[in-house]
Amino acid sequence: MFFTCSITINIFGNFGMIITIAHFKQLHSATNLLILSLALNDMCIGIFIMPYSMVRTVENCWYFGNLFCQIHYGFDMTLCIISIFHLCIIAIDRLYAVCKPLHYPIKITLPVTKRLVLFCWSAPMIFSLGIVISNSHVSGIEGYDLLVQCFNVCPITFNKLWSVVVFFICFFFPGALMVGIYVKIFLVSQKHAKLIKAAVVDSNTSQKVSKRKERKAAWKLAILMGVFLCCWMPFFVALLIDPFMNFTTPKVIFEVVNWFSYINSTCNPILYGFLYPWFRKGLKHIISGKICYSDACANLFPAE
Repeated sequence: MFFTCSITINIFGNFGMIITIAHFKQLHSATNLLILSLALNDMCIGIFIMPYSMVRTVENCWYFGNLFCQIHYGFDMTLCIISIFHLCIIAIDRLYAVCKPLHYPIKITLPVTKRLVLFCWSAPMIFSLGIVISNSHVSGIEGYDLLVQCFNVCPITFNKLWSVVVFFICFFFPGALMVGIYVKIFLVSQKHAKLIKAAVVDSNTSQKVSKRKERKAAWKLAILMGVFLCCWMPFFVALLIDPFMNFTTPKVIFEVVNWFSYINSTCNPILYGFLYPWFRKGLKHIISGKICYSDACANLFPAE
């Protein structure tokens, strides 16, 4: 039931994001194009990856054959890395928007964003599928072929070299960059709030609004990074240390941490969509059926 609920929330949450951003013209911006691409990728994880992983976890067996194991493995790795790359690019986009707001509309245009989206999809695809197709990630592991062929399993396995490479390229560097960016955004936001407070005549009202905005911004950034680290760190740490422990990590631990990484794709539409009033309003249009007889120019943003 837990896995089924996770998959259902993933698919319908991300599908709602896609429909909302694609339909309403107000949302056709560079930043929302990144969020749209992220939602499409996360929905692919929910449709093509999570159901087969659910069967493997619940039944403790792989019923779909060795060839499909390799295909599933390759696209699982590809889509998960694409998701991480999108989160990193979205963080960079927000940093530029906060630190250089005047240059942002000129520098971060739709053509630039489209190239970033292309990079987020193509680089992980070449990297992941290249590793899986060549079987370089399991070279030197004794008994791997026998394990797969005779015991009907589809294990998540990397040798020592590739476990280190994947850990640093796919998690450590993007994660460290995101932490640094969101800390920078918080500090800059605090500085802006102080400048605004100093410019307002009513200091008491200004101080209350400033503190409220600071707390709200801090909570949002803390939630974004907290969910990212909680979902991905256990998986990549287990992936890193397992070959150095002679692959003695219990299978159940790998399944648990692997599902934690999938849950990030379920949480993304909530973190990058439901927290914003424009998405909730657009979703109401969709659920209520107003999308069928209202145009794409409906006002989703609250009046200032």
